[in-house]
Amino acid sequence: MTDLHNGLVIKDQSGFFHVELADGRVIVSRLRGRLMEEAQTSDIAALGDRVTISLNDDGTGAIEEVAERATVISRSVRTAGVRGAGSPDREQVIIANADQALFVFAAAQPAPAPRMIDRFLVMGEKGGLSLSLVLNKLDLDKKGESHRLMEGYERLGYAVLYTCARTGDGLDQLREHLRDKISVFTGPSGVGKTSLLNQLQPGLGRAVKNVSNYHHEGQHTTRDSQLIKLDFGGYLADTPGMRTLTLWDIEPEELDGYFPEIAALVTECRFANCSHRNEPGCAIREAVDRGAVMRSRHDSYLALREELEEAYAL
Repeated sequence: MTDLHNGLVIKDQSGFFHVELADGRVIVSRLRGRLMEEAQTSDIAALGDRVTISLNDDGTGAIEEVAERATVISRSVRTAGVRGAGSPDREQVIIANADQALFVFAAAQPAPAPRMIDRFLVMGEKGGLSLSLVLNKLDLDKKGESHRLMEGYERLGYAVLYTCARTGDGLDQLREHLRDKISVFTGPSGVGKTSLLNQLQPGLGRAVKNVSNYHHEGQHTTRDSQLIKLDFGGYLADTPGMRTLTLWDIEPEELDGYFPEIAALVTECRFANCSHRNEPGCAIREAVDRGAVMRSRHDSYLALREELEEAYAL
């Protein structure tokens, strides 16, 4: 076998993987045939993977091995035919080995939606990442309602960074938070993410916005994802699949484990299989009533559990 080289997948484009080597070269590579055969129900290689490649005579590469992942963010996608090995659901790995995820919301226009926040956090908890929330457009939070909502998440142990792209507030703290890490940086539309990124690094917002297109063709999902190098150290992941999250590999009965404050109380429920809806002796509902668990978090849990139950019934 020819010389082998270790590298990082910095771009994933419809089966072509751009692998950055230690010397700075970027080699466009494809999976070796035996690995492609394994990629029936999940992505064998994805953005952020540490891989070993061999070099072809034409300057392209072949991915020989994919290292074990430390963290992974996945979503469930609907598929058909041999790609899904006969299953209606397939794991799509959005990013592997990210150090952290920062979920960006606006203080107003639009106001932060707790259910969307909680969906992102559950996905991050499942993936094993360090999680933070970013509240942007602080200047629009005239009544402090969004700030009070975020204080609830701070009490749960999540880091919250308060920023304003227009005034520059919080940018230094955010830059330090991103430095020398592989970071997922995402959120709903209209939260000022592009402006925030441009303030962090000139042209960064445009680079993230233009780097990929996300679309569906029939029942198959394709995407173009990329790690963008930061001038001050680290990478920022453009991850379009994060905007349409369908939770992967979480059974309804397991969901409470991804809400830390709920997980801490489940053993106090009267019934071991408590769904925390209307069972007598439910410690979670009692905690909600006395203000120990945020009511919005319990509502998010119930909505997500119903979604998962419907998915598993299908």
